[in-house]
Amino acid sequence: MLKVVGIPARYASTRFPGKLLAPLGGKPVIRWVVEAAVKSSADRVIVATDDPRIAEAVEDICEVRMTPAHLPSGTDRLAFALRDLPDDTMVLNLQGDEPFATADFVDSLFNFAAEGGAHIYTVAYPSPHAGDPNRVKVVLDSRGYALYFSRSPVPYGADTYLIHVGVYAYLKGDLVRFSRLPPSPLEKYERLEQLRALYNGWRVRVKVSDYRGFGIDTPEDLERAERLITGPAP
Repeated sequence: MLKVVGIPARYASTRFPGKLLAPLGGKPVIRWVVEAAVKSSADRVIVATDDPRIAEAVEDICEVRMTPAHLPSGTDRLAFALRDLPDDTMVLNLQGDEPFATADFVDSLFNFAAEGGAHIYTVAYPSPHAGDPNRVKVVLDSRGYALYFSRSPVPYGADTYLIHVGVYAYLKGDLVRFSRLPPSPLEKYERLEQLRALYNGWRVRVKVSDYRGFGIDTPEDLERAERLITGPAP
């Protein structure tokens, strides 16, 4: 089976425009993500972007496919960019703002998806901290399938929460089918695309991991990441 890491990369982020090109440890944020992906077992690494500046930042080390600027989400961007790949290609949707993702992390999700049993595969890690709405929480059933994702602290009263990491694996055919589903009411309330899958009865299997990386959603996240990367080892 062909394994592809797809990295959707939009320049005009609502909360932090241009964040993927923001300098982090001497190179753009997205460069950290691509460099990790190309070290993994993936057969191909493809950045899907609407901006030539992002393309220029990574085109020397991976494949770049240009996409229309109007596409509403990273999933739609990947579905457009990868539409010519075989439907049984395993696609790992790795966000361009996850600079702490490693090759081992990428491979662990590929291996998890290879076990089967779901339409979508993703990752979460336990944490006692749940107040930040940018840190999405997920609730699982007894078999590790997602029951719900929320920006609110769920389940209510818990001592430990599962913080969702915004990385997904799925077959390319399921990626395209998912992108064609209409947005669900829950998705609109929470502004979480993965709720579209649950609303339509798709199975989302979650790997509980010790991953402690985080996405760069705000300038404050970038400052925190810079401290971790350039500071002394913990």
